[in-house]
Amino acid sequence: MSRVGKYPVTVPSGVTVQIANQAVTVKGKLGESSLPLTEHVEASLEGDKLWVKPVGEGKQARVMWGTTRALLANMVKGVHDGFTVNLEINGVGYRAAVQGKVLQLQLGYSHDIAYPIPEDIAIKCDKPTVIAISGRDRQRVGQVAAEIRAYRGPEPYKGKGIKYDTETILRKEGKKK
Repeated sequence: MSRVGKYPVTVPSGVTVQIANQAVTVKGKLGESSLPLTEHVEASLEGDKLWVKPVGEGKQARVMWGTTRALLANMVKGVHDGFTVNLEINGVGYRAAVQGKVLQLQLGYSHDIAYPIPEDIAIKCDKPTVIAISGRDRQRVGQVAAEIRAYRGPEPYKGKGIKYDTETILRKEGKKK
């Protein structure tokens, strides 16, 4: 039995949920998201609670039960509150700036890196060393953050590079004489 799937998803006020044709559509103040359901699960709306139930007793039904519930919970939270990932830049001369729909990164290379900002993502740089990535889709926000971090990941000797604000870098001591 799924530990995640057996709990309902609470739908806050201001969010509407529609279930039709094996698809769930969630609308809120930040936009609209949709999730097609597999034939192994079914969703039902009872009041302000969204329930996910498996169809049958097969292994695939049990697997998709918790997964579908987690995806629906992320959709509801995304259209109501949104998701944010913060990145920190460490290093002398390393900085970032948003210019229109492009994120300009100076990361110690001989050239600047121009990262085009996707339509469904908002990026802010309040300080030149802090990047805030936000959007309604949790997977998309995380993917954009991972792509930006991949341009110059943190190195263990001086800690230079781009890192998540919750990440700790294991530092190495370096060479001794």
